[in-house]
This record gives sequence, C-alpha cells and structure tokens, in this order.
Amino acid sequence: MLEKFFKLKENGTNVRTEVIAGFTTFLTMAYILAVNPSILAATGMDQNALFTTTAIAAIIGTLVMALWAKLPFALAPGMGLNAFFAFSVVLGMGHSWQFALTAVLIEGVIFILLTLFNVREAIVDAIPASIRTAISAGIGLFIAFIGLQNAGIVVNNDATLVGLGEITTGNALLGIIGLLITAVLVVKKVKGDLLIGILLTTIIGIPLGITQLKGFVSVPPSIEPIFFQFEWKEIFTFDMMIVVFTFLFVDIFDTLGTLVGVSTKAGMLDKDGKIPNAKKAFMADAIGTTAGAMLGTSTVTTYVESAAGVSEGGRTGLTALVTAIAFGIALFLSPVFLAIPGAATAPALILVGLYMLSPIRELNFDNFAETIPAFITIIAMPLTYSIAEGITLGVLSYVFINLLAGNVKKLSVSMYILAILFILKYIFI
Repeated sequence: MLEKFFKLKENGTNVRTEVIAGFTTFLTMAYILAVNPSILAATGMDQNALFTTTAIAAIIGTLVMALWAKLPFALAPGMGLNAFFAFSVVLGMGHSWQFALTAVLIEGVIFILLTLFNVREAIVDAIPASIRTAISAGIGLFIAFIGLQNAGIVVNNDATLVGLGEITTGNALLGIIGLLITAVLVVKKVKGDLLIGILLTTIIGIPLGITQLKGFVSVPPSIEPIFFQFEWKEIFTFDMMIVVFTFLFVDIFDTLGTLVGVSTKAGMLDKDGKIPNAKKAFMADAIGTTAGAMLGTSTVTTYVESAAGVSEGGRTGLTALVTAIAFGIALFLSPVFLAIPGAATAPALILVGLYMLSPIRELNFDNFAETIPAFITIIAMPLTYSIAEGITLGVLSYVFINLLAGNVKKLSVSMYILAILFILKYIFI
C-alpha cells in the first residue's frame, strides 16, 4: 500500500529509509514544542495550551504535505515569525494576542488564494537558476549556524556580535562530543547516522546532567484558552495591513527558500528545474497557517530542518507522514521528547549544513554577474538570520548588477516586479 501510494521505488527509496528520515526530521525540530510556547507565552497566552496547539498545528500542516503533496517536508509554527508575533506585534506595537492571531488567519487565507491562482509558483519561476542554487548553500550555512547556537558553541558577543562559547563544559562540550560521534558515523556510512548520533548524544548527556528526563507520559493540556480567539474590530486598520503583509512576506519566502533549497540538494527538481507538486506544497503551508491561527498559534511554515530527513534519504511523503506521527506521539510523551537537549540535535544540523553546500558546484565562478548575487544570497541568510532576507537581497543585487552592467536581456518582467516589491517592503516595513 505504501509503495503504491508514495511510489517509493520510483523515487529510489524504501520504507525503512523513509521511517528513519521522518524520525530524524522530527528530532531536529522537536525543540519547537518547548520554544514556541515559551515565546508566545510572553504575550499572556496560556503556555500549556500552546504546547498542545503547537503539536497539532505541526501535525495538520505536515499531514497535508505528506498525503497530498507527497513530499518529505515537515511544517510547524515558524521561528522568527513567532518572535515577530510576540515581541513586535503584541509587546512592541501594543496590540492584543487576539489581534495578532487575526492577522495570522488573514495571512493564511491570502496565502491560500495566492496559491490557488499560481502566484507563488510564478515567484519561484521568476528567480534565476543561480539564485535558486545559492539558496541551498545559504540554507546550509544558516542551519549549521542554528546548530552551533543550539549547542552553545557559538554565543553572543557584544564586541564582535558572535564568539566561541565555553567549549570545555556543559552543552557546548556535549555538542562537540556529539559532532565527533556523528561525523564518524557519517564517514563510516552507517545507515541512519544522523538519527543514531542524536540518540547517542542524548544518552551521553545523562551523566553530564544535561539530559534530564522528568517522566514519560503526560496528558495533553486543553487548547480551550486560545482556541478560535480572534479580534475583528481592527481588521481594516493600517497596523493590521502592515502586520499581515509582514507575516505574508516572510512566510512566502521562507517556505519558497526551504522548498527550493532542500529539493535542489536532494535532486528532486524536475528537468525544468521546478519543484514537483509545488502548488500542493505551498497549499500545505497555507492550510497549516490558517488552521494554526484557529488553534491559537503563530504562522506555520515549512521547516528548514526537513533537510536532515532528506539527508537521511527521505524522498517522499512517507517521511513527512512519519514526522507527523512522531508529533502525535509527542503529545502524550512530551517529557521524553522535551528531554532531548539542543546539544544533541546540533551535530545533525551542522552536518546537514555541509550537505547543503554541494549545489554551489553548479555555479559558473567565472561569470560574476551570476556569482556575486549568488554569494550575497548565501552569506545574507546566516548573517541576517533569515532565509527570506537572503532571497530578497540576492534578487535585488541580481537585478541591479545586471541592469547597470547592461545585461538587460537577462532580466524578465517578473524579476522587475519582484525587485519593486522588495524595495517597497524595505521602504514601508
């Protein structure tokens, strides 16, 4: 049944590979079950209810991706977008969390309409091949940076922005031990290397006092305090327009970047360089966001950590289905999954960062009109901590460099439109 539905042989995979890939993706993104409630609770939302809502929103979005788009990508409330929700819209602008949830709902509905009318696919097609290649490498550096931060190997430094953490103790030491173990497994080509690395690092964290298991089974808290809590009186205000546009912009380009980057690395693009089932994949994101708003959480987006599962060989929706099932199990086994420290998943993210760099070999480094914008795309993602900003700066630089250099024929009407929209975004947002 699984072979027929997901076409495993046709995609060069099997059930065992897909299951390992699905659990690997889940373990690298399970942190969202703890982090999202913590961030959104700053607005006054019920933190216990947020745990349940975060898991259910991830399940819904990922199931749509698995069973309809049949792609190996997982979804959950997005990092960055949840911070904008809490610290900018609510605490910064002074709006209620109900106002912010209403903005997420409106964004989700607009997202659905844009997908139905193929606007998002048109955006993907408008991006030059060199930028699409660079997106994969940029995501690689970005996801490795996230891993290094999660382990405390790279930390904040007020003088230099970032610096080396205390690597002889605590999380950073565990992260380095885990990286060495996982690297050896990768070199030895052990099947399930990333997943085994996460589990072994978690176990090593027990005697170090970092992995702390506080029980096994728990009943999911009720979502009643935050379910379907909307505020309609300000939907036609300027603030609402700005907030909705910001949610929409970041969601579109974060998802676009993740789908393009991970698909490129996995060799999943078709002969025309397009994402298979792109419209369905975008719709999974839109449905996840709309459902998430109703449940009571910030924008749901496709997770860059899906690259970990793809690196394990995940190629079909079965990978995403396993990830969704794991989120369902986590609802009742939250103490177990929340015990996995960030230092245990960091090695997988760092090594996936390496895997994601390989497509840059396709760039023609003698053609600077292509490689300079590509480099800007790559370096901007980790340094601005945003996939969306990397794509934006890459496209703008591509348009301006080629326009000023006289390469006008390389620029399509769609690229000019994108560039104008990006410029307006920086002026008014």
